[in-house]
Amino acid sequence: MRVKLLTTISIFTYQLSIFQSEKLLNGKVLSQNIPLSKVEVINKTAKTSTRTNELGEFSILVRPKDSLLFFSKDYFFKRLKISHENIDQNNIIVNMILKPEELDEVLITKISFPKVKAADENSTVVPRPAISNPGVYTGGITNGADLFAILSLFMKKDKKAKKVKFNELDFKKLAEATVPLDFFTNDLKIKPEEKDLFLQFCDADPQAEILVKQKNLLYTMDFLHTKNKEFKKLSSGVQN
Repeated sequence: MRVKLLTTISIFTYQLSIFQSEKLLNGKVLSQNIPLSKVEVINKTAKTSTRTNELGEFSILVRPKDSLLFFSKDYFFKRLKISHENIDQNNIIVNMILKPEELDEVLITKISFPKVKAADENSTVVPRPAISNPGVYTGGITNGADLFAILSLFMKKDKKAKKVKFNELDFKKLAEATVPLDFFTNDLKIKPEEKDLFLQFCDADPQAEILVKQKNLLYTMDFLHTKNKEFKKLSSGVQN
């Protein structure tokens, strides 16, 4: 009876110490001194997450040496390892860098030029005004095409005459765009030459399609952890 009581007390004391070591960390996410809202803040160690509010502020439970990840699709990925100083300060500032803007690809499918009819006998030909000073270049070409008329055709935008190509996002592209490279090498122990094969293996799982729609970094990383165990077993079975 005494042994059971001591065991229960020790377990309770251990859990209490863990709970007490967790502290609420407050911070703010900025980009060029502008607050960023809806940035996903993930405690990778504790597997918890939150998002910044309209003022760029967030609060999340952390412990020393926890790894925080900051993710937003328009900004470069940010990683922060929590120290005792961060917890004591309790008001950290995280600066994120905006990604270069990517232009959509525009495909012009059809350009129509006006038809020019041949002049008949009753047509009136209006001569061009003579050049007062033939030694000065005026921008025209003698007996040449009307460049201004041709350029005006190109400058008119017809919505039906152009199509914008959008590449469908698959799990492989999602993982390469959002998951840090060192996560594959350090956490999953995936060799660089195996990464492409591993992502194709993950993409074959029906769950990958759901993750593409959710675009949740924490769920994606948990999924990669699970598929990595299956991939390692499959690789070892093939080698044997």
